[in-house]
Amino acid sequence: MQVNIMNKTVKVIGAGLAGCEASYQLAKRGIKVKLYDIKPQKFTPAHHNPKFGELVCSNSLKSNQLSTAGGLLKEELRTLDSLIIKIADECAVPAGSALAVDREIFADKIHEYITNCENIEVICDEVTDWNDDELTIIATGPLTTDGLSDTIAKKLGLNLHFYDAEAPIISGDSIDYSLTFTADRYGKGESDYVNCPMTKEEYTEFYEALTTAECAVLKNFEKKEIFEGCMPIEVMAKRGFDTLCFGPLRPVGFRYPDGKRPFAVVQLRRENVSGDMFNIVGFQTNLLFGEQKRVFSLIPALKNAEFLRYGVMHRNTFLNAPEVIDKHFLVKKYPLLFIAGQLSGVEGYVESIMSGLVCGINCANLISGHPLVDYPITTIIGALSEYLQTPNTNFQPMNANFGILPDLGERVKDKTMKKLMYSERSLKDLKNMLN
Repeated sequence: MQVNIMNKTVKVIGAGLAGCEASYQLAKRGIKVKLYDIKPQKFTPAHHNPKFGELVCSNSLKSNQLSTAGGLLKEELRTLDSLIIKIADECAVPAGSALAVDREIFADKIHEYITNCENIEVICDEVTDWNDDELTIIATGPLTTDGLSDTIAKKLGLNLHFYDAEAPIISGDSIDYSLTFTADRYGKGESDYVNCPMTKEEYTEFYEALTTAECAVLKNFEKKEIFEGCMPIEVMAKRGFDTLCFGPLRPVGFRYPDGKRPFAVVQLRRENVSGDMFNIVGFQTNLLFGEQKRVFSLIPALKNAEFLRYGVMHRNTFLNAPEVIDKHFLVKKYPLLFIAGQLSGVEGYVESIMSGLVCGINCANLISGHPLVDYPITTIIGALSEYLQTPNTNFQPMNANFGILPDLGERVKDKTMKKLMYSERSLKDLKNMLN
């Protein structure tokens, strides 16, 4: 691609996971970066930490196992020297097979590295537009400010919205551990979670309270469809009495010492290394704060729960990617503009990190005159990038999954073995590309 680049300093807008990853990939290649973020002068509705790289919805970056697409994607990113995944590995907390982190330490480490990096200049300012003749990466994420959202809508014409909710966090010392148990679900290492069982009678009382509880009044722009990937628990519950028992409260794989199975199980996951903060897994919600306290305290082990953070709902913004960007995350209409993070149409923390890495490397190649990188379609990175540019009349954000990879070309009955074969092929092809 031949473009006229007058200023080889790159402007990165947004210091979340994608923006910090993109900035690192540029800086390590000797390219100057001006990284803009509204923190600490301003915060979006869901952010609380003044540091960069804040995790909002969960502290989990999902499974590390290569039999999962999320685990494969993280391994691909490790192979490509992802700063954010490296830091995540450094501040991991026990969470079974998942990569979960202490969110405070995680943000501290990212912030320290980025602000002390020689080639990165951090500027606290709100950016509401971009210059067409300036290399720019927009990585403002799902909570892009109104000013920049309006500009994107005006210039690109196809921005959409979906809505996300985050789960409450409770104090560990307020949990009644006599009413909990630790056990592996089918031996998958989930004893790192605190499990809160419920009888059918207890669940029924909880369910009736949940489905009749009062929710926060949504603003007009929020009264649209809720993205399935982060469904508020009260919305899920209203789909039927048993819905939660097949979802976040599923009891399968657990047994009491007497061999009986609980009717429902609420899981708590550590939020920090010390284990004094716990996330109620799958309980993202839009209930009023008082209602959250009342309803969630009906869970026997949480009857005296101290809520350190209540769940909230906030706006997420993403583009109709096939109409706007190509597989290099480069905007078709503006050849010096990249879009990274969930704004680009990927869904999830690790996927956002991936998009930042791809944007950073490709932006560096644009400056150096090297070809933009086409990652093997057999990798999660390559397949997700291809998904974003593939025409789709009903585009929705996509996360890592084996379904987007090309078939192995042979029949494999064992599902776990098949997934491991996908991963083996992916990492082999990625290493061959690098060589």
